[in-house]
Amino acid sequence: MAATETDLQHASKLSLVTLTALVVGSMVGAGVFSLPRLFATETGVAGALIAWTIAGTGMLMLALVFQNLAMRKPHLDAGVYAYAKAGFGEYLGFFSAFGYWASSCVGNVTYWVLIMSTLGAIVPGLGDGDTLLAVAAGSVGVWVFYFLIRRGVREAAAINRIVTAAKLVPIVVFVLLALFVLDPAVFADNWSGYGDLGSLMDQVRGTMLATVFVFLGVEGASVYSRHAQRREDVGRATVLGFLMVLSIFASVTIVSYGVLPAAEIAELRQPSMAGVLEEAVGEWGKVFVSAGLLVSVLGAYLAWTLMAAEVLFVAAADRDMPRFLGRANAADVPGPALLMTTVLVQVVLVVTLFSEDAFNFALDMTSALSLVPLLLAAAYALKLAATRETYEERPQGHGREYAIAGVATLYLVFLLWAAGLDLLLLAFIVYAPATVLFAMARREQGRRVFSPAELVIFAASLIGAAAGVLGLVQGWIDI
Repeated sequence: MAATETDLQHASKLSLVTLTALVVGSMVGAGVFSLPRLFATETGVAGALIAWTIAGTGMLMLALVFQNLAMRKPHLDAGVYAYAKAGFGEYLGFFSAFGYWASSCVGNVTYWVLIMSTLGAIVPGLGDGDTLLAVAAGSVGVWVFYFLIRRGVREAAAINRIVTAAKLVPIVVFVLLALFVLDPAVFADNWSGYGDLGSLMDQVRGTMLATVFVFLGVEGASVYSRHAQRREDVGRATVLGFLMVLSIFASVTIVSYGVLPAAEIAELRQPSMAGVLEEAVGEWGKVFVSAGLLVSVLGAYLAWTLMAAEVLFVAAADRDMPRFLGRANAADVPGPALLMTTVLVQVVLVVTLFSEDAFNFALDMTSALSLVPLLLAAAYALKLAATRETYEERPQGHGREYAIAGVATLYLVFLLWAAGLDLLLLAFIVYAPATVLFAMARREQGRRVFSPAELVIFAASLIGAAAGVLGLVQGWIDI
């Protein structure tokens, strides 16, 4: 869970330890409780090891990119959005801000699906979090949180500490207990997965979006870089936090293969970590993980809602979003931005009623929407190295940073390929209409809406959105 502005108002400067905790808290979200099933449905042990190696290497390069950018461009203190704007202009910077915001909102939908799926073990009508009753109950929760946050959340720092513990304790206990009961024979049988999962490359590709989803938050320290005690702490915290989280994610995935056959893990309801621990130690293990998840998810939803609203608020302050999104109420909460965030969460939550798998749909869309902002940040680092901007005065590390930015950029291009055309077209359906906000901001400033280059980008986004809508109507795109 990311820290909130309320946390930061009570701390003059953030230390390396606090920044590292921000990264760990941002990345260790509800998705980790679902990893066993997410991987078992796509691959066996061999594919999982390869997938984590690829994802770990690629995301480590991205973490190092944020480290390098923090040092090379210390005045850019709004994270992902600021890098895209500085490197590729206002329109793509706007897309980056909007995509980061939209991915946060869609990611919040997974929280409600998981909450309802967890409670569905007690209330059958909630199903796997995708029934009409589940969406109705989730909608009530969405608006309860809206009115709670709108009044101001002064206890955010305490909530952050409670939620972080609620996430980490069950995960550590899960890994230790699963290791204790690990059956080498079951682990060996799961080496290649079950059934016909396709080639090893197909299996690895199938897990890539899941790894993107759980790694979101690697930019957490960068978002709050202006609050760091020392600029270099931003990069160090990013790398340290990433390495800690990678070890957690990989451990949860791999040890699960030693508890149950992959075919049985694939049939578990979400959160699948609860089902695996139930098999390992009995009913109390399921209750333990489920309780930890509920506390974790509710706290994470609070924090990421505040984060999403803050993205719109900051972009409006930079005049890249309409002025109305830059308004704050008496409780210092960005009201219009919070309302817009809540509305998008509500819309996507309703859309999950029409999806084959509500959780996977929200997960895949979150990952697809986040790829554009992350790719633009990596490409900006590559551009700096290629043009040698900032390297004339500080030439140290040019070759190393060039290679890091190149690998990170290639990795994110690979992820776009792994996402597939269907998801990219669905992402365009979200991105293209957002240009209305960009046009409003330009009109407010008395400026021409598009430059010639921006008009080309806009046309491309419209074509992608139209193709996505056509695909949904014709049935060759499923959600």
